[in-house]
Amino acid sequence: MNQTLDTIMDILKDLHEDVDFESCTTLIDDGILDSFDIISIITEINSEFGVAIPADKIVPENFNSAKALAKLVEELEDI
Repeated sequence: MNQTLDTIMDILKDLHEDVDFESCTTLIDDGILDSFDIISIITEINSEFGVAIPADKIVPENFNSAKALAKLVEELEDI
């Protein structure tokens, strides 16, 4: 795993340590993450990576898995 994904995994495990974030791809679809979790994740990502997630990027496909979140962060870092 890369550093971005490792950090995302740490953020997610702090929220729900009982979830297998390495293989789960339905975090939003299955209701594992709620709106409060999303806000926490966005805040942590901003703090850890110095990127702001625009409102149009706060969609289920970007938050359904740790890999999707890591990809989003890497895309935002490249802007």
